[in-house]
Amino acid sequence: MRTHYPRTRHLPWSPGATTDDVRVTGLDGLRGREVVVTEKLDGENTTLYRDGLHARSLDSAHHPSRTWVKALQGRIGHHIPEGWRVCGENMFARHSIAYDDLDSYFYGFSVWDELGRCLDWDRTVCFLRDLGIPAPRVLWRGVFDERALRRLRPDLTRQEGYVVRTADGFMAEEFGQRVAKWVRAGHVQTDTHWMHAAVVPNGLGPQAALWDVRSGAAVDTKALGEGDDEAAVRLDLGGRTGDDRLAGVLAALLHRERRAALVPRLAPSLGLPLARRVADLVGLQAGLHRPYPDEDRRAGLVRMSYAVGLDVLHAVAAATAGTAQARDQVAWSAMHAEEAGPLEGLPEVFADLEPDTAARCRAEARAAYADGRISAAEEAVAATWRWRDGGFPRLIHLVGPSGSGKSTFARSLDGIDAYVSLDDLRAARGSRADQKANDEVLRTGLDRLDTALAAGGTVVWDATSLSPHQRSLVHAVARRRNALTTHAVVLVAEDELLRRNAAREHPVPPQVLTAQLHRFVPPYPGQAHRTWYIGASGTVEEEA
Repeated sequence: MRTHYPRTRHLPWSPGATTDDVRVTGLDGLRGREVVVTEKLDGENTTLYRDGLHARSLDSAHHPSRTWVKALQGRIGHHIPEGWRVCGENMFARHSIAYDDLDSYFYGFSVWDELGRCLDWDRTVCFLRDLGIPAPRVLWRGVFDERALRRLRPDLTRQEGYVVRTADGFMAEEFGQRVAKWVRAGHVQTDTHWMHAAVVPNGLGPQAALWDVRSGAAVDTKALGEGDDEAAVRLDLGGRTGDDRLAGVLAALLHRERRAALVPRLAPSLGLPLARRVADLVGLQAGLHRPYPDEDRRAGLVRMSYAVGLDVLHAVAAATAGTAQARDQVAWSAMHAEEAGPLEGLPEVFADLEPDTAARCRAEARAAYADGRISAAEEAVAATWRWRDGGFPRLIHLVGPSGSGKSTFARSLDGIDAYVSLDDLRAARGSRADQKANDEVLRTGLDRLDTALAAGGTVVWDATSLSPHQRSLVHAVARRRNALTTHAVVLVAEDELLRRNAAREHPVPPQVLTAQLHRFVPPYPGQAHRTWYIGASGTVEEEA
């Protein structure tokens, strides 16, 4: 069934409304509700279905500007559930505004289910991203505030206006009360209608190649940068779209790169969480090429699943396998992976607990599941009874090269009861730079950590902790004191790290810093009860 997209009413203060347009007669449908304000794009309203598409008119004829979006629908249509529709803007042809940095030639702004309900905004964005479709830029979000919206000042040379919708979903018959727009005056600024003129394509920006990959387009390795083109060609992701496909393609291309350097390199384009997934795929995939004891295989795969999706991991490993023996090992592992995977439903089971206690219980339940001691989330409550009162100390274990911002991050945290810094211990002996007594300094630090955790409260361990071995010494103390352990991993690009180090009061020699970077093996999710990944911003950008 095809459905005509309804006309969006103009807000009372929209200067672009003409005598043919419809204005909102009242704002009661928006007042008191959380709303999302997005950029209004100057394109052609288009609706995608599982089996086809149309422009605003249900019987829209062919036009050259619709060829690209038809190809998109052909790639992703089978992922749209029967009876659902995706509404958005076809941006291929230039209308009144010339765009030169689009993320894609199609932006989605609403998704409707088979019952005629528009999904809430957050679900909409997730659904679109899984298809490989970007959403328009969010200009403002919050409880409806007419004064705040009136103060918005779109760039009228580059933006047609903005659209306001409720963050919650709504039924089709409520559209007129839940959605409204503001459009610039005289927004049509061409003498000839764009459909009757030669098609002039808008310009794409650097993110477009990534969205193409998400939507299932052929991989343009030149657009994505240098890498192992052959591995990317061999990659078979089973028709997946969205971030899973992008992560797999990038991991196959970059599988020879150093994992620790990939996250800060990719984060500006992908965001830290997705960059971390790509790097972890790169770090884990080679392990599937080697024999592994079958009796331990399920537990190992479950633990891997807390970092990356096992199906994507095996696809990448198969693409990068260089020998028949390695390919056989991947295929054997994939058979075991069908019965492995993360334990689902834990957030709901522990939703009533305070955050630290919930994090501890989730981690202990995951460990019990990996070891085969429980088989479902319903069993997790009984398995974690000893931690549910929150009566355990907390350890924040900083991880990252010198000068990456670990201490700055940790000293900004509230509620710290004790702080153990190896640099401070060296300074107390006479020099922060003196490495000759490292063994003694480490022993002293571990003793102080043990005493602080025994006293309870929250303790920070401030050292580089670059390798699993270095971290294991701290973990042993934390386990002895039954502490909740949080890895706080700082991931900063080498050039930024060198810049920060040069500005420090106590810089380390550049060659030492470079050596640290090459030794750095960041922890994976699941190697502590909780992991915070901290980017160049100095804030937690992902909790795993």
